[in-house]
Amino acid sequence: MEKKTRRMIVAVGENFNLENAVCNHGFFMMPPNLWIPTHKSLTRPLRLSNHSNSLNVSITQPPNQQFLLITPQQQHPPPHFSYHDREAIRAQVVRMLRISAKDEQMVEEFHRIHPDAKKFGFARIFRSPTLFEDIVKSILLCNCTWGRSLEMAEALCDLQQHCGKKGSKRKRRSGDGWKAVEDDGRRISRNFPSPKEIACLDEETLNGHCNLGYRASIILDVARNIENGSLNLGDLSDGDASWVRQRLLKIKGFGPFTVANIMMCLGFYQNIPVDTETIKHLEEVHGKTGLSTKTQTQVIAEIYDKYDPFQCLAYWMEHVEYYEKRVGKLSELPHSQYRNVTTTNFRFVINSGN
Repeated sequence: MEKKTRRMIVAVGENFNLENAVCNHGFFMMPPNLWIPTHKSLTRPLRLSNHSNSLNVSITQPPNQQFLLITPQQQHPPPHFSYHDREAIRAQVVRMLRISAKDEQMVEEFHRIHPDAKKFGFARIFRSPTLFEDIVKSILLCNCTWGRSLEMAEALCDLQQHCGKKGSKRKRRSGDGWKAVEDDGRRISRNFPSPKEIACLDEETLNGHCNLGYRASIILDVARNIENGSLNLGDLSDGDASWVRQRLLKIKGFGPFTVANIMMCLGFYQNIPVDTETIKHLEEVHGKTGLSTKTQTQVIAEIYDKYDPFQCLAYWMEHVEYYEKRVGKLSELPHSQYRNVTTTNFRFVINSGN
């Protein structure tokens, strides 16, 4: 089968821009995502319809066109690359880039409330192909540096390849991105692990390979609960905001920050994830210092409630603008600089220069 015949097309709206839709949240920097600035393309493995095998694809948007090209990057296609496989890949791309009819309506409503966001080209926050990957990555953001979060995501992808391709050599990260190796003529795809792949592990193995700390038991519980049916991700995707938030808060190890991040990934934007980066943002951008937990909530409401129900989108747009004033466009950063995109590092650089 010729490579060109395996390309897939996904239609997008007239205001859709792939670069803006991808390069706006730290998740796009986390493995196995690979944004290539020179090509303005996103490359990563996506699951086929059997949920076990993966296909490495590149997603691009031809200039001035209202469609995306999804191009398999493997020299040899899967033996049975079916219609269902194509639809599974399309669905994952649609989810990552938020290009459903519902998402288009959200973009229009947000731009009506926040006209500056339309000028900035901001509305869609990048997310993962699956809710499970969003959940795990939200957990990886907790109580650690951004560089540490990147390392843990990379370790999980290493683990997935080890489980899925026993006996194969691993891909390794380099300054140019993920380097694939050939195994019996086929290219190996290192994907983010699925609930099934994690659920079959014990905590010692998971923590020993990925050094997740306390997060290992939380992630393992989530994966096992999904597999045994006690946690239905479909219910979370289809529920209303209040019910989903309460359901998430009942999960062991899920605090307000993790829940707010997951809610954002699900398309609920009323709650802003509050961590040290948020507090530093309020200090640096809005001059709000010495905030207690109670006053944080009040100040956030004063600043962002005028954008209801899109408070988180308004906050995150400010965050991106703040970052880009200091490091340049996120879409143009070399991969080696990703770990430095934190307010703490900006302040260090500023203070060092005085």
